Amino acid sequence: MADSTGQQPTEPGHTGAVAADPYDRIAWRDLYARSAALRELAAELAARHAHTTDLLADAFLAAYLAAPRVREAAEMAPSRRFNREVVAELAASPGFAALRRETAGDPYAAALAVLAEAPALRLLLDRTEPVREAADRAAEARRSAGRPARTAGETARQAGATAGALGAGATSAVGAPGPASAPADPAGQAASRAEAAARQALEAATPGIRAAARTATAQAVRVTREEAALMRAWGVGHGELERMPYEERARLAERLRTGRLARWAELIGRFRQMADGERARKVENATGELIGFTLGDDLSRVLPSELAHLGLPELRAVFAARYAAGELMLYDSRGEQTTGQGAVIACVDTSHSMYEEGPGGITREAWSKACALALLDQARHARRDFVGILFSAADKLQVFRFPAGRPAPVERVLEFAETFLGGGTSYQRPLSAAAALLAEEFDTAARGRGDIVLITDDECGVTEQWTREWQEARHRLGFRLFGLAVGAPTATASGSVLEALCDNLRPIEDLTDVRAAADLFRLI
Repeated sequence: MADSTGQQPTEPGHTGAVAADPYDRIAWRDLYARSAALRELAAELAARHAHTTDLLADAFLAAYLAAPRVREAAEMAPSRRFNREVVAELAASPGFAALRRETAGDPYAAALAVLAEAPALRLLLDRTEPVREAADRAAEARRSAGRPARTAGETARQAGATAGALGAGATSAVGAPGPASAPADPAGQAASRAEAAARQALEAATPGIRAAARTATAQAVRVTREEAALMRAWGVGHGELERMPYEERARLAERLRTGRLARWAELIGRFRQMADGERARKVENATGELIGFTLGDDLSRVLPSELAHLGLPELRAVFAARYAAGELMLYDSRGEQTTGQGAVIACVDTSHSMYEEGPGGITREAWSKACALALLDQARHARRDFVGILFSAADKLQVFRFPAGRPAPVERVLEFAETFLGGGTSYQRPLSAAAALLAEEFDTAARGRGDIVLITDDECGVTEQWTREWQEARHRLGFRLFGLAVGAPTATASGSVLEALCDNLRPIEDLTDVRAAADLFRLI
């Protein structure tokens, strides 16, 4: 209903409980426009309760702003004081600081927190409807009290104008020097009583609001942490997430939360954590365990008796000749070799038998793919190219290349993880493809000493001709082959094909044990 000035009476005070500049509110409006989930939640709540869209905006801003400030109750419009109490209790919750570590400055994460808080807020709104009805009655009473006041003010202004026209000594129609004092305002008194009743109702509801806010915050912390851990497990960094459009990020999160990828996340996270630890304690060029003596030209391992020849002028020429011929006496050791410089190539078996589950429901495929993704991280830390080769039968092969100089696209990583070829098992084609890639790298970039990791659960034969070609390529390129036999003890038995092919071979029987592959991340 419009007042005498033709303007719709407005409720005094702020409708937003969190103080925010226009740019921050634009962030909320933009996200709200792009998020179907937020719009559906707002529509559902608005159909049953008043002012809930403002409450969602306040919950978002409290999580999103770098230093959110909740307005004092006296600054708020009476109808929004309930919202203000809810947001104040959210901000005071024990887990709110932990929540903001995940959400501050990240609009997507802040929206995720609001959606996670929704069940607790929905229940709270249902239980406190009388409190908000009392606040609405107080707001309406205050608006009603404001209308007569504005009318009286307009009358006074008109009377003053008339007095000015008649002269300084003009009086009112009843002979008084000005407008008569207004009697006590019944509407104002009614508004005060309604506001007092609303305050009492809100105070009575505060313990319930506090409990609901703590529940909502705890749920939001759990959901946002789980999603952040999920993204980290798949190698998606925080900076990459912040640059990702909202719709793309929402689709990625849904993809990772469902299906096989969701079940693999914990295993991938354990592999990455283990690999990080192995990298931290890696010692380059370690001499290892002393096992005897050998001949060579490595001056770092030469015997003291050989060095003594340098102290005798007549024997220096002998030392130089033996050094040139590589015939100096050296300490021989067994231990960790220096890491390679060429590409890291993971050849992953995706034959039908890789679907077989082990303890905890972990499949051979899951273990293999998690190990391969950790090797991708390893290669990127060492600034080496990574290639994932998925294979099964001789006619089934798929190659995924991740050059060291470019970011690994999330979509491509997920495609590598999700692809499964099925069929039988053949070693020759994937290993030949890996050797060809290392030869290409050697010829174009002069990088040798690559590393190939073959992960399989089967044993198969190779031809004599292929074996000769393989050994020639290996001698020319200087690469190493590591073998992981997943649930295939015969593949690691003495005299097996894998034993003959691999420099380093070990069986994997327990699929919950990521440390079985730990030394790969020291050697590669």
